[in-house]
Amino acid sequence: MHTPSSDTAHAPRRLPLYRHLYFQVVVAIVLGTLLGYFSPSLGEAMKPLGDAFIKLVKMTIGPVIFLTIVTGICGMTQLRTVGRVFAKAMAYFLFFSTLALVVGLLVAHVAQPGAGLHVNVADLDQSAVRTYVTQSHDLTLVGFMMDIIPITLLSPLVGDNILQVLFVAVLFGITLALTGEAGRPIANFLEALLAPVFRLVRLLMQAAPIGAFGAIAFTIGKYGLTVLSNLALLVGSFYLTSLLFVLVILGGVAHLCGFSILKLIRYLKAELLLVLGTSSSEPALPSLMAKMQAAGCEKSVVGLVVPTGYSFNLDGTNIYMTLAALFIAQATDTHLTLGHQLALLAVAMLSSKGAAGVTGAGFITLAATLAVVPEIPIEGMALILGVDRFMSECRSLTNFIGNAVATVVVARWENALDRDQLRKTLDALDDAPVA
Repeated sequence: MHTPSSDTAHAPRRLPLYRHLYFQVVVAIVLGTLLGYFSPSLGEAMKPLGDAFIKLVKMTIGPVIFLTIVTGICGMTQLRTVGRVFAKAMAYFLFFSTLALVVGLLVAHVAQPGAGLHVNVADLDQSAVRTYVTQSHDLTLVGFMMDIIPITLLSPLVGDNILQVLFVAVLFGITLALTGEAGRPIANFLEALLAPVFRLVRLLMQAAPIGAFGAIAFTIGKYGLTVLSNLALLVGSFYLTSLLFVLVILGGVAHLCGFSILKLIRYLKAELLLVLGTSSSEPALPSLMAKMQAAGCEKSVVGLVVPTGYSFNLDGTNIYMTLAALFIAQATDTHLTLGHQLALLAVAMLSSKGAAGVTGAGFITLAATLAVVPEIPIEGMALILGVDRFMSECRSLTNFIGNAVATVVVARWENALDRDQLRKTLDALDDAPVA
C-alpha cells in the first residue's frame, strides 16, 4: 500500500551545505586568496597543488572524449547524422566566434582603454613576451593539418591535443559503425567502459577544492591584487564585455531556445567555480559532458559539440584578443585602418582554434595573431602580461558557458533534446549527478 511515509522514506536526503562541491571550492578560493595576499611567498609555493589537480583531471579528458564520441556515433541510426550535427555545430561556432571578435573590437573603440598612454615600444621589456611568441601557432592550412593529424592512432590518448582526440574518435566511431554486427562487441565494451571512467572523474573531482586553493594562492601570491590598478580600464572593460555577452547575447539565444541562462549557470555552478579557481576550463570538461547529458541532451550530440567547442567556440578568448590587440595599438599610438582591423578579425578567427581552455593559451594565441598582423607591435604585449592571468579566469568562464549554451542549442536544433528533462533539471535546486 502506498503511504506518505513510504514517500518520505524513499525521498533523497538533502546534503548539508558543506558537503556540496561548489561550497568547498568557494571556501578554498577564499582561503587561497587570503594566503596569497598575506603570505605571498607561501602562496607561490602552493602552485604544485593547482598544477597537480589539473594534470590529474587532464589525464581523463582523452578517454572521456574518445569513449563519448565513439559510442555516440555508434548509437546514431545513420552516419550522415554525424556530419549534420558537426556542420550545425561549426556553423554556430563560426557565427558566435565572429560575433565575439566584433564585440571586442567595438568595445575597444568605445572604451578606448589604451588611449593616452603614449608608450614607446623601445622602452618595453620584450624578453618576457618572446617566450610566448615562440609558442604561438602555425596559422597556415598546412600547420593546421599537422596539428590535427596525430603521429599514430593511439598517440592522442596519451597526449593533450583535444583536436587530435576528436579527429581519431570520429574516424574510429564511423569505422566501427560501418563494421556493423562484427563491431558490436567492441561498441558494447566501450559503452560499458564509460561508467567506470566517469566514476573516476567523479572521484578525482573531490580534489577540486585543493586544486583551486593552490592555483588561486599562487596567482595572488605572485601577481598580487594591486597589479589590477595599473590596467584597471582594460581589465574592467573585458570583464564587463564578457558579462554582457553572456547575459545579453547568450542569454537571448537561451531564451529563444526555451531555457534561462541564469538557471544554466546555477546548474553548472560547481564547474564554474572550479574554472574560476584553476583559471582553466579544461578540468571541468568531463563534468560538463556528463551534466549536459543529464540535462536532456543526447550523448551523441554532447560528444561531438563539447570537445569541438573547446577548440572552436572560444567566445571569451575572442573578445579578449580583439580588445587586447586594439589596447596595444592605442597605447603605442598605432593607427589601424579598416583594412587592418578586418585582417585582425580574420587572423584572430583562425589563430584562436587551438586555445582549448589551457591557462595562458589566450595570451599565446594573441601573440600568434599579432605576429601575422605586423601593424600592431607585438612587443606591446609586455603591457598586459602582468594582468593577463586575471583576465584568464574571465576568458575561461565565458568559454565554458558558451559551450554549455551551444550544446543545448545544437541538441534542440537536431531534435536531440529532451525539453522536459532540461526544464526539470534546471528548475531543480540541487546539482544534477556528475555521472
